[in-house]
Amino acid sequence: MKAAIDIGSNSILLTVADDGQVVHDEARVVGLGRGLGEVGVFRPERMESAMAVLRDYANRARELGAADVRAVATSASRRALNATTFFAAVTKATGLRVEVISGEEEARLTWLGGVSGIAVSPGPVLLLDPGGGSTEVIVGEAGQIHQRISLEIGTVRLTDAHLGYGQVDPASLARARQEIDNAFAALRLNVSPRTAVAVAGTATTLSATASGLQTYDAGGVHNSVLSAAQLRTWIDRLLVAGPDERRALVPVSPERADTLLAGACILLRALDLTRRQTWRVSDRGLRYGLLAR
Repeated sequence: MKAAIDIGSNSILLTVADDGQVVHDEARVVGLGRGLGEVGVFRPERMESAMAVLRDYANRARELGAADVRAVATSASRRALNATTFFAAVTKATGLRVEVISGEEEARLTWLGGVSGIAVSPGPVLLLDPGGGSTEVIVGEAGQIHQRISLEIGTVRLTDAHLGYGQVDPASLARARQEIDNAFAALRLNVSPRTAVAVAGTATTLSATASGLQTYDAGGVHNSVLSAAQLRTWIDRLLVAGPDERRALVPVSPERADTLLAGACILLRALDLTRRQTWRVSDRGLRYGLLAR
């Protein structure tokens, strides 16, 4: 029995598997990286929330019989000046030894997990993970990775820097989109992808909500389709909505509502850049790659 914990900038995820069969899968949004750009350190209240989740996850994994529990942290933890101190406290409190992985390793693990169980056309595949602190771009084919790029834009970072957590004005959205454009301008893909796959909470939440789900269903989301037209509609709706309205719009995951606008903009720009019209949405990602590590 194995367990994998993915400590992201916005959410923390746990997957427990027995001989490749998932027996438990859970995600909680804690916003560990929220406010990081202002002071360069994790905020006390965010660390407290993350610690509580990690304590629960460690206990849950062991209750289920996981002898091998692996935990990794990504973009926000690479940038936070107090990450080492925080994870030392996590080890003391939970027994978990957290590895802060590089952007390249994050991309590799995301690819391994993200493309599993997804229907793709023959030819190159683009996989995109718009995380809270960074966006991972991976291009591969037939199980082989050709390119791995980590862009320093993410849903939490863009929300902190430009959009805020109240009413969003069009000028703020324009500034966020300009930063996204600047990040993607430096992206040079070696091949033109035939299929585009999106992983992580932004894509899964938008796909589930577009399908009319009131509660999250991994089976209904994995391998679903999210179109450019749907993303444009969601951007328009989220822009004019206040905080409470945003949460009401996404009943499957209201805790993600504040960062969905930034995420939708990243997903749409990537489709425009690669001349694709749809994403295949994957409910899997880094933690599934970690289980196969």
